[in-house]
Amino acid sequence: IDKLPESILTFVVKKQGQKYVEPPPFNLPACFADSGVVTPLIFILTKGSDPTKEFYQFAHEMRFDKKVKGLSLGQGQGPKATKMIEEATQKGTWVYLQNCHLYISWLNILETITEDITVDKTHKDFRLWLTSMPCPQFPVSILQNGVKMTNEPPKGMKANLTNAYFKLNNDLLNVTNKPDKYKKLLFALSFFHSCVQERRKFGPLGWNIPYEFNNTDLDISKEQLSLFLNEYEEVPFRVLIMLTSYINYGGRVTDYIDLRTIDVIIKGFYNPGVLEDGYKFDPDGIYYSIGFDESNPHQSYVEYIDSLPLTTGPGVHGMHENANISCANREASAIFDTILSLQSRDSSKGGMSIEDIICHQAEVIEADLEKRGLFDTEAVSMQYPVVYNQSMNTVLIQECIRYNKLVAEMEKTLPTLQKALKGLVVMSSDLDAMGKSIAVNQVPGVWASKAYPSMKPLASWSDDLMARLDMIIDWIEHGIPVVFWISGFYFPQSFLTGSRQNYARKKQFAIDTVDFDFVVKKENWQEIKEGPEDGVYIRGLYLEGARWNPDIESIDDSRPKQLYTEMAMIHLLPVKDRKKPEGGVYLTPCYKILSRRGVLATTGHSTNFIMWMELPAKGETFINFEGNADNEKWIKAGVGLFTSLTY
Repeated sequence: IDKLPESILTFVVKKQGQKYVEPPPFNLPACFADSGVVTPLIFILTKGSDPTKEFYQFAHEMRFDKKVKGLSLGQGQGPKATKMIEEATQKGTWVYLQNCHLYISWLNILETITEDITVDKTHKDFRLWLTSMPCPQFPVSILQNGVKMTNEPPKGMKANLTNAYFKLNNDLLNVTNKPDKYKKLLFALSFFHSCVQERRKFGPLGWNIPYEFNNTDLDISKEQLSLFLNEYEEVPFRVLIMLTSYINYGGRVTDYIDLRTIDVIIKGFYNPGVLEDGYKFDPDGIYYSIGFDESNPHQSYVEYIDSLPLTTGPGVHGMHENANISCANREASAIFDTILSLQSRDSSKGGMSIEDIICHQAEVIEADLEKRGLFDTEAVSMQYPVVYNQSMNTVLIQECIRYNKLVAEMEKTLPTLQKALKGLVVMSSDLDAMGKSIAVNQVPGVWASKAYPSMKPLASWSDDLMARLDMIIDWIEHGIPVVFWISGFYFPQSFLTGSRQNYARKKQFAIDTVDFDFVVKKENWQEIKEGPEDGVYIRGLYLEGARWNPDIESIDDSRPKQLYTEMAMIHLLPVKDRKKPEGGVYLTPCYKILSRRGVLATTGHSTNFIMWMELPAKGETFINFEGNADNEKWIKAGVGLFTSLTY
């Protein structure tokens, strides 16, 4: 399905024309010409784009820069905004209200105000400007009457670099008392800005959270670059790295794993090598630091940027070619989800109505649950009592309790839904929503709220749940597993704590002095007949962005079109006062699901991130921002471990 987005573009071009797939250039004067006193101008915001700078520049060109009143909306700003509009309608000034989506409760009042504005009672120069992210609560009447504009950030390295150099000239490139170094570092900074923008298209593989980097970050970094080049004799790379990656851009970064990524990226652009002609920014050497014409440097850079390819491969970001497939798959899945959500409930497939399909699926899941049923926690606690030397008994009881909550909800709602479909009970809104989810092979919200994180469609999710329940049943009937299927735990962090606690109690150590060594085993887990003396064997993890190569006993480049690979069995070996390795490892983040991002739960743990794992990695050792040995190549590639995939 990775070719679907590209095929849709080709189809539209063939049937409708090229102009329908190319966004028109942002033309603020033309939009303004279409507006009037009763026609508000609405900027629909997108990630990585802020129209404020362009708006104030336009106001200056129209000689309205002193006749603009701006306000960023939020709690308590309603009366102030109302007063500004009332005054502006009489005085003929402009009102610029930002972030309407952050003050949804006031939007109905705004709708009333705009409806009361008439041509004969309003100054002809009055204009109302609004900015908002797309939100369903935005008043429809304002959208219908207004001029809608959006200024999406440029897509592609070439477009981003063109945008950065479009407003520059020779005079602006020859600032500072070190003009040659400034030009080199400015191009490197512009390239860095393009990189952090473009990584977003790769989803979680690029950034755990899609940050809204924009031109403001680039502008302030440019000003700091010129300032520090004037202040210091030598180029202060450490200062520039800190300001750019941790403050200007890093100020938007809220995930500490992304902080590690941005730190690695900036060091590839802010280093002494950039000052030399021919310094490569990518492995293929397509992007490099050029030698410019001293008499016309701006033209040199513009010509070089024009010569760059329109599309950029993932290699420039340090990623494998498979990243393009992951990106296209994600886009195609979103398209399919939208199409399925539009499907009529009255349609039929293969002679079965939608209701028949829902009923059949509910019966299958209910039958699978009946074979397993709820866990008898009282009997399990008697069979596996709480004892000092075996913390895994407590882990087992806790897992039974957690899974019971989910199974109980499913056993309650499945029969009720089937009765509602047959007209025996009232079809409530919750049951209707549940039926709609089952119809499009999605996990119903009432189940997801009681379940562990998962990105699987309903059929795969159901099979996965049954496998998890079977793991717990096998544990109860046959004793503690020799090799633990870590993907089967509802809350794997408790299992990891339990294994450390067993070792700490056995050796009489304080548990906070005990940490894991990560020993990747050569044997298949099926061959293991006996558990380790200390620690645990785990299986069921998957690698994204790389693969485990048993021949070299290291993570290695993925094979073409192989997006995910199963990780070898790992021995989590507890060690007291463990010293961090000095090299030869990649600190791999381990997550529950592929989205990577999570929130802090009431347990104090992330809802997604599980732990760091040190995997053997060949290549040059890199000291990361926390001072630990790491591997630059795999950080850029976004390599991670996961307990669950999307299928």
